[in-house]
Amino acid sequence: MIPTRTEAQRLLTEAESCNPGQWGDHSRVAAHCAEKIAAACDGMDAEKAYVLGLLHDIGRKFGVSHMKHIWDGYTYMMSLGYEEVAKICLTHSFSIQNIHDYIGRFDIEDDKVRELEQALAATEYDDYDRLIQLCDSLAGSEGVLDIEERMNDAKRRYGSYPQEKWDANLRLKTYFEKRAGRDIYEVVEKE
Repeated sequence: MIPTRTEAQRLLTEAESCNPGQWGDHSRVAAHCAEKIAAACDGMDAEKAYVLGLLHDIGRKFGVSHMKHIWDGYTYMMSLGYEEVAKICLTHSFSIQNIHDYIGRFDIEDDKVRELEQALAATEYDDYDRLIQLCDSLAGSEGVLDIEERMNDAKRRYGSYPQEKWDANLRLKTYFEKRAGRDIYEVVEKE
């Protein structure tokens, strides 16, 4: 189950009032990209993609964090009964389905890391998981970015970026370009 577009927008606005920052605009850009790409792909629901993109980082409502935003988003959405959004909160940072490939600090307790690790391992990715992973790699707070530019930014901020994750993100871009039948930057209306 997922919220309506209006409810998702309300949830994001409320979350931003708790923890203002660029993450809200990043989420809006990710939602824009997700909606456009899904609309270009047969069998995908653009409205659902928009909502999932908008709420993928909703865990940031609870403060500035790294791994903790995944935990917070996952548990928050589960508490509201939005299991599909909770799944996206869990999977969006893991184009390689391995919690130890996370870029950033593990700023939650070990038992929560283990719980996330088990949940991630038990998750079967679908095209919505892959789509939001891609859109997270395209979305800056100021607009759509080149995927390599975005990954290089993360590399500068965190000191490294695993090559396997880099390659996985580029494969996602290629996958959705094939599904959409055109360049992904054209689909998302990158300026």
